[in-house]
Amino acid sequence: MSVRRLAKEQPASFAFSKATRAKADWWISKYPADRRQSAVIPILWLVQKQEGWVSEPAIRAIGELLGMPFIRVLEVATFYTMFMLEPVGTSALIQVCGTTPCMLRGAGDLMKVCKSKIGPKDVLSADGRFTWQEVECLGACANAPMAQINDYYFEDLTADSMAQIIDDFAAGKKPKPGSRVGRASSEPEGGALTLTDPKLYDGSAAQKIKKLPNSDPVTA
Repeated sequence: MSVRRLAKEQPASFAFSKATRAKADWWISKYPADRRQSAVIPILWLVQKQEGWVSEPAIRAIGELLGMPFIRVLEVATFYTMFMLEPVGTSALIQVCGTTPCMLRGAGDLMKVCKSKIGPKDVLSADGRFTWQEVECLGACANAPMAQINDYYFEDLTADSMAQIIDDFAAGKKPKPGSRVGRASSEPEGGALTLTDPKLYDGSAAQKIKKLPNSDPVTA
């Protein structure tokens, strides 16, 4: 794994928004006072949701808030790849899965589209609206190839559908996440082949239990 570093260009300062600070305080309250540093990961995430990425001034502010040395917060931020250490696209951060199932199903074609429309991977586009990356398995192998765009999964993609998604984001639209072939979750393409009767899983066919087994109170 390559070493992850903070961006060379950094903002002069960082300030928690009122909403971010309130959520950060809620996370801190979940831990004993001498264990408040346990809230570092969710607070890093809150900062990223506020700013779009995690800057050095933000890392220092988090350290001050949690009573942690700056380097300890930096260690966490650089370890987890979900934390962006430099600015990313304001419209879309596109993370294309490049692991075996997706690669066999056409992830390479998706990456070619991203490179053509956005530019080199891991580099902010000239207009500041797009960034694309190649990432490891995102756990949607049955719906390969797929990509996570911002917070959502876009599945069963083709080069054409990826190009359309990028164009939609560029036009200010909000493309609908999910499968591009109409499948629900990870069911087979074309529809489910088993458990097709809702009574088999919605509980309506189950016999009512008058008394749960082993539910009598324990007596000495």
